[in-house]
Amino acid sequence: MNAPATLAQVMPQTIAFTLDGRAASAFEGESILKAAERHGVDIPRLCYKDGYRADGNCRSCVVEIKGERVLAPSCCRSVTAGMDVQAASPRALKSQQMVLEMLLSDMPDVGYKWTDGPGSKQAAGLQPGQHGELSKWAARLQVTVRPELKVLRREQPKSDISHPAMAVNLDACIQCNRCVRACREEQVNDVIGYALRGSHSEIVFDLNDPLGDSSCVACGECVQACPTGALMPKTQIGSQQVDKKVDSVCPFCGVGCLVTYNVKDNAIVSVDGRDGPANHSRLCVKGRFGFDYAHSPQRLTRPLIRKAGVGKDPAALEKLNRNTADWSDVFREASWGEALALSTGALRNLRDTQGKKSLAGFGSAKGSNEEAYLFQKLVRTGFGSNNVDHCTRLCHASSVAALLEGVGSAAVSNQVHDVENAGLIFIIGSNPTANHPVAATWMKNAAKRGAKIVLADPRITDIGRHAWRTLQFKADTDVAMLNALIYTVIDEGLTDMAFIEERASNYEALRVNVQGYSPEAMAPICGIPAQTLREVAREFARAKGAMILWGMGISQHVHGTDNARCLIALSTVTGQIGKPGSGLHPLRGQNNVQGASDAGLIPMMFPNYQRVTNPAAHGWFENFWGAKLDDQPGYTVVEIMHKILAPESDPHKIRGMYISGENPAMSDPDLNHARHALASLEHLVVQDIFMTETAWLADVVLPATAWPEKTGTVTNTDRMVQLGRQALAPPGDARPDLWIVQQMAAGMGLDWDYTGEHHGVAAVYEEMRRAMHAVISGITWERLERESSVTYPCLSADDPGAPTVFIDRFDTADGRVRLVPADIIPANERPDADFPFVLITGRQLEHWHTG
Repeated sequence: MNAPATLAQVMPQTIAFTLDGRAASAFEGESILKAAERHGVDIPRLCYKDGYRADGNCRSCVVEIKGERVLAPSCCRSVTAGMDVQAASPRALKSQQMVLEMLLSDMPDVGYKWTDGPGSKQAAGLQPGQHGELSKWAARLQVTVRPELKVLRREQPKSDISHPAMAVNLDACIQCNRCVRACREEQVNDVIGYALRGSHSEIVFDLNDPLGDSSCVACGECVQACPTGALMPKTQIGSQQVDKKVDSVCPFCGVGCLVTYNVKDNAIVSVDGRDGPANHSRLCVKGRFGFDYAHSPQRLTRPLIRKAGVGKDPAALEKLNRNTADWSDVFREASWGEALALSTGALRNLRDTQGKKSLAGFGSAKGSNEEAYLFQKLVRTGFGSNNVDHCTRLCHASSVAALLEGVGSAAVSNQVHDVENAGLIFIIGSNPTANHPVAATWMKNAAKRGAKIVLADPRITDIGRHAWRTLQFKADTDVAMLNALIYTVIDEGLTDMAFIEERASNYEALRVNVQGYSPEAMAPICGIPAQTLREVAREFARAKGAMILWGMGISQHVHGTDNARCLIALSTVTGQIGKPGSGLHPLRGQNNVQGASDAGLIPMMFPNYQRVTNPAAHGWFENFWGAKLDDQPGYTVVEIMHKILAPESDPHKIRGMYISGENPAMSDPDLNHARHALASLEHLVVQDIFMTETAWLADVVLPATAWPEKTGTVTNTDRMVQLGRQALAPPGDARPDLWIVQQMAAGMGLDWDYTGEHHGVAAVYEEMRRAMHAVISGITWERLERESSVTYPCLSADDPGAPTVFIDRFDTADGRVRLVPADIIPANERPDADFPFVLITGRQLEHWHTG
């Protein structure tokens, strides 16, 4: 079933042809333009863009083919055996120049999209590169605009600046149609269209609405696609010629899009999507336009210490306006030396007088792997306990529990992009167009190619427009619905018994358990007709590949672990795991929630999910770190809040905390309880880039760096370890998080020595790589500097990484997936006559967490 492809299947066939009088070769189905490019022959192109469907409408790429009467557009004409192509014959060159001249003649006097790369020398009386790609090709082909063409210029439309992030300059539009393809075919948002005919034809948004009033979701794909500046980021108009371009990773969701920051005067003026394996140049509104937080005047720039005699009032946070609040009434500025001495002195005193269990730390899923690794190492070796956690506890912890129990690994089995190989895509408890917009584009692309999307959600979200079937089940009935699907697979003989017998355990217990969950019995409970449940189960089992993607709508329940157990069982009994286009994918929320967990930022696991109670793992890390370690699991985020408010007699009462990049005073489910607990701490150190609600309750506030101001790695939802590079200098006296953690460690008595650029980030990574040798031993720092992104597991320098896992065995002790039956657990509170509504929370596309 999962046999590898042969070499003949992988290697494309080549075709011999002649290019400009020289022997050349092309891959089967390759266009003349791309084959010529590989042979060092650049043919002009304007409507063509790598990765997009070739349209052939601008005719700037025409070439002459021997024996043919008309010139051929090279972007959409494939090479055939024996073809004789002249890319720059007098006839072809004249046509190319004519097209470029006519387009230039209708451009505005002052351009929008300057370029300063090769070929952008002054041409046609314009400033260098004033009309983007059009100017570049005109300069290369030495095109000048004749005066008689200039006087024929049409009346130019006015700019549309109704959108907060993008400007529309249709006077620079050459109607190449790239923006239409970007919107309709790549992002599948269907906002941009082509209206009218002839010389009146133009690009429109929806029903010819202003862009700001349209249904545009501001992904900016059209902006990046536009070759001339007809569509532009507002921030970049007038500042096209940047000081530098820095490759990095988007700091928002878990998709992990690669980006390039365009920097001028130590400020990001725009962001471009990079051709990374997770995004292939695509971005969403957050990744493309959500960078101004780094330049906010509200950034913390100096260490702060609470003024003597100023108490902590959690009730005051109810009225706090972070935009106008003045911290100087509560805190005073301090030097780094004073702030660090006070921070570590108080924490060290609590450790030494009250015991090691009296301290705890919250790390962040928004920072780098190196920061997460050092933070948990500090808590374990410096504080002396395993009381370290982060926001995964309130996100996918239940998914992780089920995955570790069932398949032996907490990571995804298949990458998001693998939906292109699926016949059915089962999306449950996730709103990907808002939470993971770029991942959603791959799902929408797959649906356009014929894959069937099944949306299972109490709400009909935007992805439902592309769904084959929508299971709008009643809230809190996930197990009932999923067990009904499993029942149908078994009842109708749709199981993959060969897979079950060879690869699974505990199947009989699962089969017996679901006997009471027929679709007919579950339909009144979950609200889905029995026939619809059966229909979906049949399609799932029979599909060439069926892939399950889920979000926190699955995990954030009292039965969250059971929900994930059901999804594991559904994939297993149908054999829809361990092959392309199938498997299990819990979509990670934050940019590094996968990496932070991998690095050990959880209370019951060392790095790479080695249990602290496992004597072998415990001994290995004691030897590796050269320190005595606690052999009992630490407290979780929720438990830590309770332990802060424990009675004085409790020997494990938590009295001091170090919180880096987390804001529990705003994000904790029981907000009042969390704020009261944080205000009750004897000493609280908060490390952040803004004066968060949690920081207002701190004794010491340490100003840290935003993502564009640091270098480090993150791991996305697809198991890709990716390198982000520093683009900006931090403001004021803010310092890199990695430096701060090392200073805190020194103050706690630890003798660390990480040397090298960016405060030893490469040295920290290499230590972490040794700690996680079972999965990333083949991903060196040098390799990341070359490749930017490598998928794990990757065990050697020439290992490309495994996009699909569990092909031969699962990561359990016996190599089999363990099926765990699940039953309905009713919620503690259910709708009734007095309280008939259910609140379902979720994200908005433009919003991010507590920001």
